[in-house]
Amino acid sequence: MFTRTSHVVAFYEIDRAYGGPEEGGWWYDTGELQRTIAEHRDAERAYAYALRANRLLDRLQRHSRSPSSMAYSGGRHAAWVFEDTAPTHYPLTRPRYE
Repeated sequence: MFTRTSHVVAFYEIDRAYGGPEEGGWWYDTGELQRTIAEHRDAERAYAYALRANRLLDRLQRHSRSPSSMAYSGGRHAAWVFEDTAPTHYPLTRPRYE
């Protein structure tokens, strides 16, 4: 049976998490699912949709602090594309310093 992949576009509240003290300390990007906003069968259309959503979010969030700022307290969002289903958070496993 032939199954077709769908591409889900979802909003995530973004943040940064402390990875560890190696090399003076390192951080990694994280996200928590807020809501799914679209589903496309075609990956190109899904990425174009996410690009438009992120351009709008950039304009709306232009005065809020960046997640890389020590004073950041949440509230920034980004659109991401995933195959079939949007995970509740990313990354699914904590990265390791290499």
